[in-house]
Amino acid sequence: MARKKIREYDSKRLLKEHLKRLANIDLQICSAQINQSTDFAELTNNEPWLSSTRLVVKPDMLFGKRGKSGLVALNLDLAQVAEFVKQRLGVQVEMGGCKAPITTFIVEPFVPHDQEYYLSIVSERLGCTISFSECGGIEIEENWDKVKTIFLPTEKTFTLEACAPLIATLPLEIRGKIGDFIMGVFNVFQDLDFSFLEMNPFTLVNGEPYPLDMRGELDDTAAFKNFKKWGNIEFPLPFGRVLNPTESFVHSLDEKTSASLKFTVLNPKGRIWTMVAGGGASVIYADTVGDLGYASELGNYAEYSGAPNEEEVLQYARVVIDCATSVPDGRKRALLIGGGIANFTDVAATFNGIIRALREKESKLKAARMHIYVRRGGPNYQTGLTKMRALGEELGVPLEVFGPEATMTGICKQAIECIMSAA
Repeated sequence: MARKKIREYDSKRLLKEHLKRLANIDLQICSAQINQSTDFAELTNNEPWLSSTRLVVKPDMLFGKRGKSGLVALNLDLAQVAEFVKQRLGVQVEMGGCKAPITTFIVEPFVPHDQEYYLSIVSERLGCTISFSECGGIEIEENWDKVKTIFLPTEKTFTLEACAPLIATLPLEIRGKIGDFIMGVFNVFQDLDFSFLEMNPFTLVNGEPYPLDMRGELDDTAAFKNFKKWGNIEFPLPFGRVLNPTESFVHSLDEKTSASLKFTVLNPKGRIWTMVAGGGASVIYADTVGDLGYASELGNYAEYSGAPNEEEVLQYARVVIDCATSVPDGRKRALLIGGGIANFTDVAATFNGIIRALREKESKLKAARMHIYVRRGGPNYQTGLTKMRALGEELGVPLEVFGPEATMTGICKQAIECIMSAA
């Protein structure tokens, strides 16, 4: 499961649309999104409630504690909302140790209320954890002892009986309404492959549940079956994370393929670079380099999986090699290629793309004093490793090849010992 955060605007959009479909609950919520390209006249034309309702506006940037940080404005008219946004759009703010500009806001009707409730659903390995509290809001952490939690195993159906411990202390006149709401939200959670959903708080308006603040995460590996339900969904980068041009290129490749292509630059001047197949293997390589005391020399995090074709691997490998060989400084460098033992990926086929890229970048590899370490197993791996050995002889670049008999951690240690030895 790949948990990807979505904006509050999209969380509420999905909940409203599908709660009606799945539970026949019609949420009376409205919201609009504002960013640099927003035309307020057009927005008001599309969302006429904006000009006739008192409003709330806040950043929609995947960080919490907006109220405590003074980034939520209440009970405004549309002109005041526009001024609030104008003063803050593009302005750098620091949240959780990260500093970045605010680019997106959500605006909603201002809803006076007295009671605030808390609800969260979290997907776990063997089921879901569902939590509810009658004391929601910005002080939820201080009142965490009042949160009631149940665990629902995957094979169990979420019934009113299962929900009962969460709502047992509610007044009788609202118990059924909130119970139905929690069960309906859970149905949406499962049907749309949410991995995390939190409302803090939601309230009752005219006796009906009304989410005021909401966070959501989707399992993006389920996009293939949910693209119609999700609609035009956006998976923003975490707050403070900005892609450089190279990372943006790989990201665009990743979006166009059914495979997975990930690339993050950690230290452009690093001397240890990876091009690893499989998410688990890529983590092992990165963690091992760190455990051996050379995290500061790790140039990147990279992972390819899901059987990318030769052309995709070629484009991906070019990017990794270009970054790994940039600005030669006369010191040795290491490039770790391969990964674990593939289940279904044809190792020889994916290696073809890497081999083509290595041939193209021969002069850069030599200028950077690159030492290449290949370790792989899986379907057709013997053919792939044979091709790699032949390539090393052809290019005259130090290239060592290992099969699944060698450990990934051992390869990392050997590479580090080589490049850290005297020239």
